[in-house]
Amino acid sequence: MEQRLKQQLDFALEIDKEKNIFRQTHLSSHGRNENDAEHAWHMAIMAYLLREYSNEEVDIGKVMLMCLIHDIVEIDAGDTYAYDTEMQKSQKDREDAAKERIFSLLPEDQKQELIALFDEFEAFETAESKFAHAMDNLQPLMLNNSNGGADWREHQVRAEQVYGRQSKTKLGSKTLFEVTDNIIKENIKRGNIKE
Repeated sequence: MEQRLKQQLDFALEIDKEKNIFRQTHLSSHGRNENDAEHAWHMAIMAYLLREYSNEEVDIGKVMLMCLIHDIVEIDAGDTYAYDTEMQKSQKDREDAAKERIFSLLPEDQKQELIALFDEFEAFETAESKFAHAMDNLQPLMLNNSNGGADWREHQVRAEQVYGRQSKTKLGSKTLFEVTDNIIKENIKRGNIKE
């Protein structure tokens, strides 16, 4: 087998491990914990469907690819819960090491392409990265809401934490931030999110 193809297939097999990285968020209707691959797939489909609500014109293919690769690093780095401030302190270092190891399985040109895309997502400066982040924020919020706020209650999440994370949604989509704002307010009223 040609070396380039072998590298691509090795990477394709390696990223299968993303299916074993479980998140704190549960699937809708009180299902099991969601895994990273399911989260990424869901975000990518949402980005395509909701692209008309982006604050700016975006290259939707690029947004979808960002959604699909943004958590591959968690194969090595593990999932860092959105409200775990202690784990967030080491998140960048863990993810940078994982990024180098995992994307290095690819041929050099594809390694550089995907690292650049990952770094663009993390930098949160382009229209595409802002809209992809809006999906990354909205998707688990929708699942938490569909489960009656159980994940928020379990972790005793406070409104300021949820708003802190969701404030970035507004930078990708003002319309979708209005949706998240209504969901948050409703869950505060129900006692699922602490004031």
